[in-house]
Amino acid sequence: THDLLASGSGDSTARIWNLQGTREPEIVLRHCIRRGDTQVPSNKDVTSLDWNPSGTQLATGSYDGYARIWSSDGNLVSTLGQHKGPIFALKWNKKGNFILSAGVDRTTIIWDANSGHCEQQFSFHTAPALDVDWQSDTTFASCSTDQKIHVCRLGELRAVKTFHGHQNEVNAIKWDPQGRLLASCSDDMTLKIWSMSKETPVHNLQAHNKEIYTIKWSPTGPGTMNPNATLLLASASFDSTVRLWDVERGVCQNILVKHSEPVYSVAFSPDGRLLATGSFDKAIYIWDIARGEIVHSYRGTGGIFEVCWNSRGTRVGASASDGTVCVLDLRK
Repeated sequence: THDLLASGSGDSTARIWNLQGTREPEIVLRHCIRRGDTQVPSNKDVTSLDWNPSGTQLATGSYDGYARIWSSDGNLVSTLGQHKGPIFALKWNKKGNFILSAGVDRTTIIWDANSGHCEQQFSFHTAPALDVDWQSDTTFASCSTDQKIHVCRLGELRAVKTFHGHQNEVNAIKWDPQGRLLASCSDDMTLKIWSMSKETPVHNLQAHNKEIYTIKWSPTGPGTMNPNATLLLASASFDSTVRLWDVERGVCQNILVKHSEPVYSVAFSPDGRLLATGSFDKAIYIWDIARGEIVHSYRGTGGIFEVCWNSRGTRVGASASDGTVCVLDLRK
């Protein structure tokens, strides 16, 4: 939503920050578990969060093994309990009727967001599942420390596709805006681009000198709000660089060199012209993609774990290792 920012922390809370200034500035979402007849703090990290498409509900995943759905005004709507261990990733589908979660218990689960019931649990990985991403409203991909990627569909009892190729754990996966290509990144320092019509990668990119932590597609190209711009993929690595890839050609278009520590997060602006990067060096940089130059910079008080944009592309939110959350207003 335009003016609500959510954050999750190791203090067993998530928080919704109101940036409008009209209501109370923050709502604390305390993650509790039932002990006997009482609710006690879970004392477990909140690992993941995701707003539903309309911005009316927030889903959170926790180390306590529960996913939770909250209303934007801070009420707990439902608690989703089926995982046997920490949840590492969780995503709403575009329609907003299902939530997908990935856990240490090696499984992924599709939840009905309205009833809170488990629609289907998928047990194809042989090690913890690290990330999930929807291709459509009922089809998704998952990756794991087992080095494999499975594409699964609601109602199907087997994976509809399995991609093998990485030589180490697969940290993140992302479908392109059209759901045509799947990008994956790994501790094996490679970036791979997959297609449902091929068994082997479309591109196998020896991308970085250290582990690649995360990847993001640009909101550009066919099927996006910016159809005439080139589709790009950004990769962030522990080698302290961010690389921009022209995926159609399979070539590195630019290397963004300024951070001095691992880069944990990258995020494209809604118009695809700017890229925010956040690193453990406490710096947030906003890059002009066409020029490969920094146009804004900010130094936080802790290592930056996550950066994100508001829908208007005027603000960047960031969370840091010291428990702070900051918002950069790029209009000032």
